[in-house]
Amino acid sequence: MHERHRYLFIRILEACNADCFMCEFALSRDAYRFSLDDFEELLPKARAAGVRYVRFTGGEPLMHQDVVELVRAGTAAGMRMSVITNGMLLPRLADRLAEAGLAQVIVSLDGGSGATHDLYRRSPGMFDNGLRGLRAATALGVLPRVNTVVGPHNYTEMPRLQEVLTEAGVRQWELSALKLERSIVYPDPGHVREVCDPLYDADPRSLLVPLGKRFYGDTAEEQERYFTQSLTPRASKPLCHVVDDVIYIDGRFGRMYACSCLPHREADDDPSGAPLRENGRILLDTPTFRAHADFFRERGPELCGGCSTTAAGYSDDVSRLGSVPPWQY
Repeated sequence: MHERHRYLFIRILEACNADCFMCEFALSRDAYRFSLDDFEELLPKARAAGVRYVRFTGGEPLMHQDVVELVRAGTAAGMRMSVITNGMLLPRLADRLAEAGLAQVIVSLDGGSGATHDLYRRSPGMFDNGLRGLRAATALGVLPRVNTVVGPHNYTEMPRLQEVLTEAGVRQWELSALKLERSIVYPDPGHVREVCDPLYDADPRSLLVPLGKRFYGDTAEEQERYFTQSLTPRASKPLCHVVDDVIYIDGRFGRMYACSCLPHREADDDPSGAPLRENGRILLDTPTFRAHADFFRERGPELCGGCSTTAAGYSDDVSRLGSVPPWQY
């Protein structure tokens, strides 16, 4: 029997109001929206599959006109609801989201100030709005988290961002490596370690410490792979345990995956994952999905090239401890 509660990720839209240089959804005006009817059909299946955490992703989820009602529906079904956002619209929606039962909010912040973050995201005002929204949500009892994409362009900003987030009362912080369709080159890996090792070695009683593994790896082997091959740290052998605990749904294309880090844009003639619907009905944990999860449970620790620090750390914690605290993914 599966004892840990599972996470359900749903990409509820692909539209976005930000212009982030690393993202395929930058300034997307895609019209697809995951519907409230679809969510209400999905919720009983998710609960039966052991899901208790639901996270909306995008695109920019707060552009979905029904996002508050989606949160409300999930909360009413006994789910702990989360949303990951660029933060631009969060100040105006924080009250309504909290009232609907939002349990966690994740804001993407990549620099220590608006002068840097807004430049990286090519979106003026996004840093200040994100912080203001985080503070408002925190005051309303929503767990505040920040996700940061870190690379050669901004790793020196991380000590300053750590201070800013600590002062703002942020409770969780993910640092995940920049991923592009080319090698990521750091002129001086030793300087990366010099700047960033103290982030992870800080006293958590006085500074916010990032979740999971170091974005450049915890071991000499992981760091060698990262700095020479741009391969991010992944779940340690022999097994990836994330696939036991995660269902990621691509709403627009109607497919589901056993990890939020797997590619979600396969060729039509060679799809991975599994279809969300069979004979018109939403189904989870189908034989096709289980076969997909089984493959990555066994092969992920040697094959995956785009794991996040949080996913890798989560799997390793499960391997060592058998359980993980709430919201560790």
